[in-house]
Amino acid sequence: MVTEKTKQFNGVKVFSATMAQEREHLGEKVTAWVRHNPQIEVVDTVVTQSSDEAFHCIAITLFYNEPL
Repeated sequence: MVTEKTKQFNGVKVFSATMAQEREHLGEKVTAWVRHNPQIEVVDTVVTQSSDEAFHCIAITLFYNEPL
């Protein structure tokens, strides 16, 4: 039996960056987007990192509810 309520969402926003300078400012970009969208309620966040020999990528995925 599952007792934890499943988080419901109706929107997803993905922020990603591969260049070092972009990665350094990715959090600021996410914060600015959330501030400019006060009607949303972020219900979950997933941070993903991947890399190969030449590139490093970070992605921040926001799952949110927005009034319809």
